[in-house]
Amino acid sequence: MELELRHLRALCAIADAGSVSRAAAGLGYSQPAMSTQLRRIERHFGQALFERSPRGVEPTPYGAEVLGRARDVLARMDAIGGHPPGEAASAEACRTLRLAATNSPVLPGLVSRLRSRAPDVGLRVSSVYSSADIVGLLEQGELDAAVAADYPGLDLRHSDAVRHRGIVTEPSFVALPARHRLRHRSEIELAELADDAWFVTPDDGAGWPGVFHSACARAGFAPATVHEFLGDQLQLQHMIAEGLGVSVVQATLRPIAGVVVKPLAGTPLWCRYLLAWRSEGVPDELAESLHAAATASYRDLIAQAAHFQAWAARG
Repeated sequence: MELELRHLRALCAIADAGSVSRAAAGLGYSQPAMSTQLRRIERHFGQALFERSPRGVEPTPYGAEVLGRARDVLARMDAIGGHPPGEAASAEACRTLRLAATNSPVLPGLVSRLRSRAPDVGLRVSSVYSSADIVGLLEQGELDAAVAADYPGLDLRHSDAVRHRGIVTEPSFVALPARHRLRHRSEIELAELADDAWFVTPDDGAGWPGVFHSACARAGFAPATVHEFLGDQLQLQHMIAEGLGVSVVQATLRPIAGVVVKPLAGTPLWCRYLLAWRSEGVPDELAESLHAAATASYRDLIAQAAHFQAWAARG
């Protein structure tokens, strides 16, 4: 078949409705006719564009990509008929969201889900380690939204130009070499690691590593050796596996061979991940989609973290 604008509108209607039958009703088709049309469109593309879920139908990763382009084509066609060229260009710019994230594994799942929830929104993604830098970039209008971090009692500070909403507050764990003397323990007292070398990431502008050193002080020691480290998690894990030190890690960390992750007794360290966005420039609906995508991404990650599940089961 030859792809037409009506086919693109049908795809967008299905994505927006989350249901073939609801999309059919909205477009004045019967449900069987809409299903037949969808099958023909999918044959044209050579693969499924939607998959069934408990909530109805959701775009596949490829379907989300097709939808993004379909919406772009439809928007351009609408612009030709109803807006001067300058307005069309402005609308196109507004659909590009500048998104950043601190050192968090939430980002890939967030981006994937956002493409499904808001396929008409383009993304420009960057990594910004410091949450203080993230706030500055948001306040200066150089970012639109970001995943940042703060700590209990040290809420992220920003002006009224920025809003934020918590994604999750999680306990911090410790990663040890698999041959570490405490490897068989179900949980570890922070003080028991007083003589170990530590890998510690630099100042994040939100309270780290101050909260780490404060926790060590409360446990009655100062770390004997501290290696300041800002690199990818895989590189860090390889160094831990080699027995070069231990590290505070996120609850979602997936340990590689040679590394074990343990809870700290009494959970002396917690971290909150949050979504921050510009008050002007990010509509409430988009902020809600971003937050929903981030929380869903985190749920998927934490469900695969056996050390967290064991910790949670102990209550």
